[in-house]
Amino acid sequence: MLSLNNISLTQFKNYQHQQFPFTERIVGICGPNGVGKTNLLDAIYYCCFTKSYFTRSDSQNMLHGAAGFRIEGHFSLQHDPLKVVCILRETGKKEFSVNDEPYEKLSTHIGKLPCVIIAPDDVQIITGGSEERRRMLDALLCQLDAHYLQQLMDYNKVLQQRNGFLKSMAEKRMSDYSLLDVYDEQLARYGTFIYQKRNQFLQAFLPRVSEFYTQIAGQSEPLTLTYESQLHDCSFPQLLQRFRQKDCIVQRTTGGIHRDDINTQLNNQPFKSLASQGQRKSLLFAMKLAEFDTLKQAKQFPPLLLLDDVFEKLDADRMHNLLDHVCMKNAGQVFITDTHPERIKLHFSNLGIPFQLIEL
Repeated sequence: MLSLNNISLTQFKNYQHQQFPFTERIVGICGPNGVGKTNLLDAIYYCCFTKSYFTRSDSQNMLHGAAGFRIEGHFSLQHDPLKVVCILRETGKKEFSVNDEPYEKLSTHIGKLPCVIIAPDDVQIITGGSEERRRMLDALLCQLDAHYLQQLMDYNKVLQQRNGFLKSMAEKRMSDYSLLDVYDEQLARYGTFIYQKRNQFLQAFLPRVSEFYTQIAGQSEPLTLTYESQLHDCSFPQLLQRFRQKDCIVQRTTGGIHRDDINTQLNNQPFKSLASQGQRKSLLFAMKLAEFDTLKQAKQFPPLLLLDDVFEKLDADRMHNLLDHVCMKNAGQVFITDTHPERIKLHFSNLGIPFQLIEL
């Protein structure tokens, strides 16, 4: 089992210094907008992923006027205590340690404390561009496989270098492709591994998403989910050769796994243009629950589940189906925010499970 016993925040977002003990498996966090409910969830996410879910820059998470921040979380993992500390120094350097042992590489921590978050802006996974769905997929696979994480980091590094070289080739009117050949060989090696992992994983994952969608929606609908990749039809080296002339003209890499997508259709039509708001939200929650169950099966214990403002996103029936699964059929710890404490009390009282209510 994985559980968070308490967390302390110092100069993190809107918190000067505050500590929160967690005494129940189900934790409701209530208060009006702007008091720090989402910030508390993000601090928990920091402990699991070494970074924020909502902002890319660590400096954006400091209390206004402060020069750094500190997060300390005390976890229990399979009955062993874990003290997780994240510090952003005045210099901008980030330090991360577990049981007072610092990491040399932050990536080493990913997957040790599995966590799934559902936030309001996550609807972009359904309605936004392919990069949103790739980000969700990669975040899951990185928690499952440290080697995948390293290969993805290497791929993105070479991709950036290749794009920079394509730009310099155009600016300097270079005709020597020897360095480009080196980048292509490296990109193909990392990219082929990532494609094979994604392809194998999604064969089992996407049917699971469809099952959860039916459960949340309460009825069967003609939903189709497929993995789209340019590598379905050719090898990575062949793909790079096919797009080389175009790449040199547009000065960026136009073929590769960084263009993969999950294609979603309803009644053989694009899902995001045909689906209702309720259907879009149901699909989002189905993807997240499939992510949750996949981590639970792989780790042999349920991940932490962070639900931010979900009551505003689903109708009563869909909300009941969601809470029944994550609270009744799951033994993991759940943190859920809402602006109305009465609503949380009503839902959990109806389910007949003990819960802790934190009012900010």
